[in-house]
Amino acid sequence: MTLQTSPIETSGLPRAIIGAIVNNALVLALVAVFAAFSFAAPTFLTIANLQSILVNNFTLLAIVAIAMTFAVSVGGIDLSVGTAVDFASFAFVSLVLAGQPVVIAALAGLGAGAAVGAFNAILISGIGISPFLGTLGTLFIGRSIQQLLTNGGNPVYLPPSGVPEAFRFLGRGAIAGIPVPLVIAAIIIVTATVILTRARFGRVALAIGIQPSVVRYSGITARAHVAIAFILVGLIAAVAGLILSATVTVYIPSSGNAFLLNAIGATFIGTTLSRLGRPNVAGTVLGVLLLSIVANGLLLTGLNFYWQQVGTGLLIFAVLALSFINRRKATA
Repeated sequence: MTLQTSPIETSGLPRAIIGAIVNNALVLALVAVFAAFSFAAPTFLTIANLQSILVNNFTLLAIVAIAMTFAVSVGGIDLSVGTAVDFASFAFVSLVLAGQPVVIAALAGLGAGAAVGAFNAILISGIGISPFLGTLGTLFIGRSIQQLLTNGGNPVYLPPSGVPEAFRFLGRGAIAGIPVPLVIAAIIIVTATVILTRARFGRVALAIGIQPSVVRYSGITARAHVAIAFILVGLIAAVAGLILSATVTVYIPSSGNAFLLNAIGATFIGTTLSRLGRPNVAGTVLGVLLLSIVANGLLLTGLNFYWQQVGTGLLIFAVLALSFINRRKATA
């Protein structure tokens, strides 16, 4: 008597392995690049380099990407997130340079970032312009305003002898041995997680991004939630502007735009952590960590800057492709 094995039993293990890879693409990519650079770059695993990844690569991008996560959660995107960073930086540095207390200058910086978010909220929720076009317009307007305020894009420097201690502490200080910027980023990550997973606003925001028609028919004021989300984007991005200014003690026009593409990439990479492709803080943080490790590792291996961008782009494609396969499989 011959014992026959069914095709399903034979292919079960490979399918399970493939399914595990697809379902955990982000985590596996993170482990893979960490292991690869550990072998390729001898200095990668040193304490100094790992600290550099967290402080120099991770912190500011994480804050901006968390801001972007709120925009994506309501089904939009914010191309002007860098403008909020820049406006906050300009207000902060200018007021400190004018002799105002650091606290007052910081509050003004936060207000400037929130104002950018409020302007987007008016365009999107008030007038009805799409988030892409509305924030794109804000990006162009913000860039022009910065050029006008700085006589064509001249940086605003703080003299070394005139930098208040509280200003330095925000960018380079430490609390219990942990850099202040990293502490602030951790607070924002925890707060954003609570808002999007525990608070009613977060649940409604995610529902708007997934099924806006259902939210509308349920009687919930979707426009108000969208407006609040974009104001939060500007406010959170402003925090990155304050830290950036306090770290380099200078305001450089349009420097915030350097975070835009990576923030978008990290946020959408983070959606792969959700089986339904929903934006989530944990996924965004892992996406930022992945991009930070790649940027640092490629630099240590001595690759040309342009090849670094190619490598980052290919990695994003790979993770997102596996995610789309997973979603199609879940839909089927």
